[in-house]
Amino acid sequence: MDESERYKLPDPSQDKQASMMPGSPGTPDPQSVARAADLIGQADGLVIAAGAGMGVDSGLPDFRGNAGFWRAYPALAASGIAFMDIASPAAFYEHPRRAWGFYGHRLALYRMVSPHAGYELLRRWGVSKPFGSIVFTSNVDGHFHRAGFAFEGIDECHGSIHALQCLWPCSNAVWSASGYVPVVDDARCELVSPLPTCPNCGALARPNILMFNDSDWIDATHERQALSQQAWIDQVRRPVVIEIGAGLNIPTVRHFSHRVARRENAALVRINPRESHIRQGRGVGIAGSALATLLAIDGLLTASR
Repeated sequence: MDESERYKLPDPSQDKQASMMPGSPGTPDPQSVARAADLIGQADGLVIAAGAGMGVDSGLPDFRGNAGFWRAYPALAASGIAFMDIASPAAFYEHPRRAWGFYGHRLALYRMVSPHAGYELLRRWGVSKPFGSIVFTSNVDGHFHRAGFAFEGIDECHGSIHALQCLWPCSNAVWSASGYVPVVDDARCELVSPLPTCPNCGALARPNILMFNDSDWIDATHERQALSQQAWIDQVRRPVVIEIGAGLNIPTVRHFSHRVARRENAALVRINPRESHIRQGRGVGIAGSALATLLAIDGLLTASR
């Protein structure tokens, strides 16, 4: 499958102008912002590591615990179904229309919502560097692709909702979800349109996303992306890791940031409204939302040119 096909929208007119409004109140600490701008300014390449908090300023939920999840999906709350229960292959076997009600709603939401302006700031910073930038993200929304980042520079470590695979799976085939338009009864969180099926065997299809208790995720795309990123990292001499919205509940992105910072002696800029501390290595933590903090840093980078 052509990687660019995966992120095509069924109706491009759904795109909305990127929002400039930050999702969290408060002003980032000016000294910390200045330190981050100085580190980014000295880098010859940027490693962007993004968790769920990156999408909050676009209007996407981050599912912090069952309380936050159930606010977004009251039909699942009424049935006592937790995020870990619905975000699993077992849910597709047990109640496929409910599982696709959840993922179909998310697919439609991610198609409708536009990446906020912070994505473009990061893209511009990367373009200005000799080695550019790479992205490592646990987000499955495809927003870095939609924001114009190079396909070969993005590692979606948990997969993408814009790609499908066989539930069984009958093969290692992965195909674009661009032709699939789910219709969901939000009051019941159930798919009312036809279920997607595997073109090879006719079995139920599922998103090509790493779920909980998932031994059937086809990770060939992620493996290819990871190899490409390592080749890039091996070339850069002064990388800076910019970690945004990566929490501790599912610490995949944090582990990646720490690993790159340690191995490459890179500075870490951590942006997080609640968990911004840095215990080891050099860098700076900034307590703030993604967009507000990126705008503040960009103001200093622009002034220094």
